[in-house]
Amino acid sequence: MAKQTSSQTVGPYFAYGLTPGELTGINYVGFTGNCLASPETQGEHIVIHGHVIDGEGAPVNDAMLEIWQANAAGRYRHSEDERDDVALDETFHGFGRTGTDRNGQYRFDTIKPGPVPGRGNVLQAPHVILCVFARGMLSHAYTRMYFSDEADPNESDPVLNSVEDVRRPTLIAERSRSGGQTVYWFDIHLQGDRETVFFDV
Repeated sequence: MAKQTSSQTVGPYFAYGLTPGELTGINYVGFTGNCLASPETQGEHIVIHGHVIDGEGAPVNDAMLEIWQANAAGRYRHSEDERDDVALDETFHGFGRTGTDRNGQYRFDTIKPGPVPGRGNVLQAPHVILCVFARGMLSHAYTRMYFSDEADPNESDPVLNSVEDVRRPTLIAERSRSGGQTVYWFDIHLQGDRETVFFDV
Protein backbone atom coordinates (compact mmCIF):
# COMPACT_ATOMS: atom_id res chain seq x y z
CA MET A 1 0.00 0.00 0.00
CA ALA A 2 1.41 3.37 -1.00
CA LYS A 3 2.28 5.77 1.80
CA GLN A 4 1.36 9.39 2.05
CA THR A 5 4.08 11.72 0.78
CA SER A 6 6.12 13.37 3.52
CA SER A 7 5.03 16.77 4.79
CA GLN A 8 7.11 19.88 4.37
CA THR A 9 7.32 23.09 6.36
CA VAL A 10 6.94 26.46 4.68
CA GLY A 11 10.47 27.74 5.29
CA PRO A 12 13.29 28.71 5.34
CA TYR A 13 13.45 30.10 1.83
CA PHE A 14 15.68 30.75 -1.11
CA ALA A 15 15.57 34.53 -0.69
CA TYR A 16 16.99 35.57 -4.04
CA GLY A 17 13.72 35.24 -5.93
CA LEU A 18 11.21 35.66 -3.12
CA THR A 19 12.49 38.37 -0.81
CA PRO A 20 15.12 40.55 -2.47
CA GLY A 21 15.94 43.86 -0.86
CA GLU A 22 17.81 45.68 1.84
CA LEU A 23 16.56 43.59 4.78
CA THR A 24 17.69 40.27 3.33
CA GLY A 25 20.85 41.65 1.72
CA ILE A 26 19.86 40.44 -1.76
CA ASN A 27 20.58 43.22 -4.25
CA TYR A 28 18.04 42.28 -6.86
CA VAL A 29 14.90 44.05 -8.04
CA GLY A 30 12.13 41.48 -7.79
CA PHE A 31 8.57 41.46 -9.08
CA THR A 32 7.36 42.72 -5.73
CA GLY A 33 8.96 44.01 -2.57
CA ASN A 34 8.32 45.85 0.66
CA CYS A 35 7.67 49.28 -0.92
CA LEU A 36 4.06 49.51 -2.08
CA ALA A 37 3.81 53.28 -2.54
CA SER A 38 5.59 55.73 -4.82
CA PRO A 39 5.86 59.45 -4.05
CA GLU A 40 2.82 59.97 -6.32
CA THR A 41 0.60 57.51 -4.42
CA GLN A 42 -2.41 59.18 -2.85
CA GLY A 43 -3.04 58.98 0.88
CA GLU A 44 -1.07 59.14 4.12
CA HIS A 45 2.33 57.54 3.62
CA ILE A 46 3.23 55.21 6.48
CA VAL A 47 5.75 52.59 7.56
CA ILE A 48 4.61 49.26 9.02
CA HIS A 49 7.44 47.91 11.17
CA GLY A 50 7.79 45.07 13.64
CA HIS A 51 9.25 41.69 14.56
CA VAL A 52 8.20 38.11 13.95
CA ILE A 53 8.65 36.26 17.25
CA ASP A 54 8.47 32.53 18.00
CA GLY A 55 6.84 30.78 20.95
CA GLU A 56 9.95 31.13 23.10
CA GLY A 57 10.19 34.87 22.53
CA ALA A 58 13.07 34.65 20.07
CA PRO A 59 13.10 36.58 16.78
CA VAL A 60 12.49 34.56 13.60
CA ASN A 61 15.21 35.61 11.17
CA ASP A 62 13.97 33.78 8.07
CA ALA A 63 10.22 34.44 8.02
CA MET A 64 8.47 35.84 4.98
CA LEU A 65 5.48 38.18 5.10
CA GLU A 66 3.02 39.21 2.43
CA ILE A 67 0.51 42.03 2.78
CA TRP A 68 -2.61 42.91 0.82
CA GLN A 69 -4.56 46.11 1.33
CA ALA A 70 -6.95 48.62 -0.17
CA ASN A 71 -5.84 52.02 -1.40
CA ALA A 72 -6.46 55.26 0.47
CA ALA A 73 -9.99 55.47 -0.96
CA GLY A 74 -10.81 51.96 0.24
CA ARG A 75 -10.65 50.05 -3.06
CA TYR A 76 -8.68 46.90 -3.84
CA ARG A 77 -6.80 46.47 -7.09
CA HIS A 78 -8.61 43.24 -7.87
CA SER A 79 -11.11 42.18 -10.49
CA GLU A 80 -13.70 41.32 -7.82
CA ASP A 81 -13.73 44.88 -6.52
CA GLU A 82 -16.01 46.39 -9.15
CA ARG A 83 -17.03 49.55 -7.29
CA ASP A 84 -16.69 52.19 -10.00
CA ASP A 85 -17.72 54.89 -7.54
CA VAL A 86 -14.48 54.32 -5.59
CA ALA A 87 -11.36 55.48 -7.41
CA LEU A 88 -8.39 53.29 -8.27
CA ASP A 89 -4.92 54.73 -7.81
CA GLU A 90 -2.77 53.72 -10.76
CA THR A 91 0.39 54.17 -8.69
CA PHE A 92 -0.67 51.65 -6.02
CA HIS A 93 -1.09 47.89 -6.48
CA GLY A 94 -1.75 46.95 -2.84
CA PHE A 95 0.48 43.87 -2.54
CA GLY A 96 3.91 43.53 -0.93
CA ARG A 97 6.35 40.88 0.24
CA THR A 98 9.41 40.94 2.46
CA GLY A 99 11.61 38.73 4.59
CA THR A 100 12.75 39.32 8.16
CA ASP A 101 16.32 40.35 8.90
CA ARG A 102 18.75 38.71 11.34
CA ASN A 103 16.88 40.39 14.23
CA GLY A 104 13.49 39.16 13.06
CA GLN A 105 12.44 42.63 11.89
CA TYR A 106 10.34 43.45 8.84
CA ARG A 107 9.25 46.70 7.22
CA PHE A 108 6.69 47.84 4.64
CA ASP A 109 6.52 51.33 3.12
CA THR A 110 2.93 51.91 2.10
CA ILE A 111 -0.09 54.14 2.60
CA LYS A 112 -2.85 53.96 5.17
CA PRO A 113 -5.83 52.15 3.60
CA GLY A 114 -9.36 53.44 3.59
CA PRO A 115 -12.35 51.51 4.99
CA VAL A 116 -13.78 48.70 2.86
CA PRO A 117 -17.17 46.94 2.88
CA GLY A 118 -17.34 43.41 4.26
CA ARG A 119 -20.05 40.77 4.41
CA GLY A 120 -23.52 42.25 4.12
CA ASN A 121 -21.88 45.46 2.89
CA VAL A 122 -21.01 46.38 6.49
CA LEU A 123 -18.13 48.85 6.54
CA GLN A 124 -14.89 47.52 8.04
CA ALA A 125 -12.27 49.61 9.81
CA PRO A 126 -9.07 50.37 7.85
CA HIS A 127 -6.82 47.33 8.02
CA VAL A 128 -4.04 45.42 6.32
CA ILE A 129 -4.14 41.66 5.70
CA LEU A 130 -0.89 39.81 6.45
CA CYS A 131 0.19 36.29 5.53
CA VAL A 132 3.08 34.82 7.52
CA PHE A 133 5.38 32.01 6.38
CA ALA A 134 7.99 30.70 8.82
CA ARG A 135 10.09 27.66 9.62
CA GLY A 136 8.34 24.89 11.49
CA MET A 137 4.90 25.96 10.24
CA LEU A 138 3.09 23.38 8.12
CA SER A 139 0.95 26.07 6.55
CA HIS A 140 1.05 29.84 6.37
CA ALA A 141 -0.98 31.94 8.79
CA TYR A 142 -3.27 34.89 8.07
CA THR A 143 -3.89 37.83 10.35
CA ARG A 144 -5.03 41.45 10.21
CA MET A 145 -3.44 44.65 11.39
CA TYR A 146 -5.69 47.48 12.55
CA PHE A 147 -4.64 51.03 13.42
CA SER A 148 -4.53 52.40 16.99
CA ASP A 149 -5.74 55.84 15.89
CA GLU A 150 -8.94 54.45 14.33
CA ALA A 151 -10.70 53.82 17.64
CA ASP A 152 -14.28 54.49 16.48
CA PRO A 153 -14.09 52.39 13.28
CA ASN A 154 -12.30 49.63 15.22
CA GLU A 155 -15.11 49.64 17.77
CA SER A 156 -17.66 48.74 15.10
CA ASP A 157 -15.54 46.46 12.90
CA PRO A 158 -17.31 43.07 12.64
CA VAL A 159 -14.12 41.01 12.33
CA LEU A 160 -12.31 42.72 15.19
CA ASN A 161 -15.40 42.37 17.34
CA SER A 162 -15.47 38.62 16.70
CA VAL A 163 -12.22 38.37 18.68
CA GLU A 164 -12.38 38.12 22.49
CA ASP A 165 -11.48 41.38 24.25
CA VAL A 166 -8.31 40.08 25.90
CA ARG A 167 -6.78 39.07 22.55
CA ARG A 168 -7.92 42.03 20.46
CA PRO A 169 -4.80 44.14 21.23
CA THR A 170 -2.67 41.61 19.31
CA LEU A 171 -4.29 42.98 16.13
CA ILE A 172 -3.75 46.69 16.85
CA ALA A 173 -0.64 48.48 15.56
CA GLU A 174 0.59 51.42 17.63
CA ARG A 175 1.16 54.72 15.86
CA SER A 176 4.33 56.74 16.44
CA ARG A 177 6.67 59.17 14.66
CA SER A 178 10.25 58.32 13.78
CA GLY A 179 12.66 60.08 11.44
CA GLY A 180 9.91 62.32 10.13
CA GLN A 181 7.75 59.32 9.17
CA THR A 182 4.52 57.90 10.56
CA VAL A 183 5.29 54.41 11.83
CA TYR A 184 2.86 51.70 12.93
CA TRP A 185 4.60 49.11 15.09
CA PHE A 186 3.16 45.61 14.79
CA ASP A 187 4.90 42.59 16.32
CA ILE A 188 3.68 39.16 15.24
CA HIS A 189 3.91 36.43 17.89
CA LEU A 190 3.57 32.98 16.34
CA GLN A 191 2.86 31.22 19.66
CA GLY A 192 2.92 31.79 23.40
CA ASP A 193 1.07 33.99 25.85
CA ARG A 194 1.04 36.95 23.44
CA GLU A 195 0.18 34.93 20.34
CA THR A 196 -1.25 37.05 17.55
CA VAL A 197 -4.79 36.18 16.51
CA PHE A 198 -4.75 34.23 13.22
CA PHE A 199 -7.78 33.65 11.01
CA ASP A 200 -9.02 30.77 8.88
CA VAL A 201 -9.38 31.74 5.22
